[in-house]
This record gives sequence, C-alpha cells and structure tokens, in this order.
Amino acid sequence: MTEMFIRCNTEEQYAKWMAACRLAAKGRSLADSSYDTEVKSIIAFLQMQHPAPAPAINPSALDITPEDYVSPRFLRKFKGKLVQRILEAHANVKDLPLIDAKLNYIKAWQSLPEYGISLFIVKFMGHKKEELLGVAFNRLMRMDISTGDHIKTWRYNTMKAWNVNWEVKHMMVQFEEGNIIFSCLSADCKVIHEFIGGYIFLSMRSKEANQTLNEELFHKLTGGWV
Repeated sequence: MTEMFIRCNTEEQYAKWMAACRLAAKGRSLADSSYDTEVKSIIAFLQMQHPAPAPAINPSALDITPEDYVSPRFLRKFKGKLVQRILEAHANVKDLPLIDAKLNYIKAWQSLPEYGISLFIVKFMGHKKEELLGVAFNRLMRMDISTGDHIKTWRYNTMKAWNVNWEVKHMMVQFEEGNIIFSCLSADCKVIHEFIGGYIFLSMRSKEANQTLNEELFHKLTGGWV
C-alpha cells in the first residue's frame, strides 16, 4: 500500500478532494447525488475550526483546567495557550442550537484520524517492546506506542485467516504477504478476534433492510477458529 499526501491551495479545493475520496471509499463516483452535500458538509466543518476574532468569554473569568479537555501530548505542545484556544473554539459554536452543536461535535469527532479505531497494547512475536495495534473496520495497523505513528497497515481484503492459540494466548493473522503473531497485554486476545470477526461479518451484509441475521455465520466468524 502506498500513502500519498496532497496539499491543496484552498479550502474549497480540499473539500472537493476529500468528498471525492470519501465517495470513492464507498464505491461511488463524482456523479453521485451526495457529492455536493458532502462538499458543503466539509466546508462547514472547516469554517467551524477557524479561530474566532476573540473569545466570547474572558479567559480570566473562568477556572478552566485544560487537562480535562485535551490529551497530554497537546498539553505539552500548546502549554499556556490552551485556555485561549478552547474559548476561541467555543466562540464558533456558542450561538448554535443544542442539536446543531451536538451534530457538529459528532462531525468533528468523525473527522479525527483515529475515529473508529480501537487500540490495544500488544507484543509482536520476535520483538521485546510493547506496541499499539489499531483495529479498524477495514484494516489492522501497527503503531508506535509513544507517538501513535503508523508503522504498518494490513487490509482485511488481503487476509486469509485468523485464530487464537488459547494455551499461550497468542493470536495469529494470516495475510497474503505473510503471517503476524502477537500477544495482547491490555485485553484478552479473544477481544481482538471478535473485533475482526465482527467487522468481517458487517462487510458481508447487504444494505437491504429486510435482510435476516445469519447467526451461524456470525458465531463462526467471532468464535475461536476461522
């Protein structure tokens, strides 16, 4: 798999590229009727991130503890500027109705790079240090535990099989390019097995509302051996 970085000149150009990529990921083209709506949604989200001219609330009038709102890495990065940044972000949404504010929050959450990724601390066979394994709906990711940087990505469409050795609590996943074996330190390895099986099961279901649930297939995919 090859990663490409695309730099856009304007927000509108970025929105068009992002909308096109999102539709492509769903197997749709630019001719799809949802393309324009997707572009407008992305532009609206970008506008929400613009720094406000000034906070609506005086920073000195509130006792805000930044640790309650952001992760430690952002605390180190922004240090004394966080309260100002939080209040500037608040100024962009303070006049929104409650439902719109909640919807904007959900959109912002879904736009995060780590959205939908479940993280587990693991040790890969042959390696002594602990690493992160990210489990998403379409891929597994090997990640640096200190920085969160992606080291390796494996797509489910290249997966042959996955199973758990219950005696030693090791999990093996077979891909076309080779096998990976790891032990999970932050949860039972059965949890990762069930995540993968559940995502595979969901990908096999159609969009028909009247589709019956194949319980036998579900239990087979999330059980002990596949």
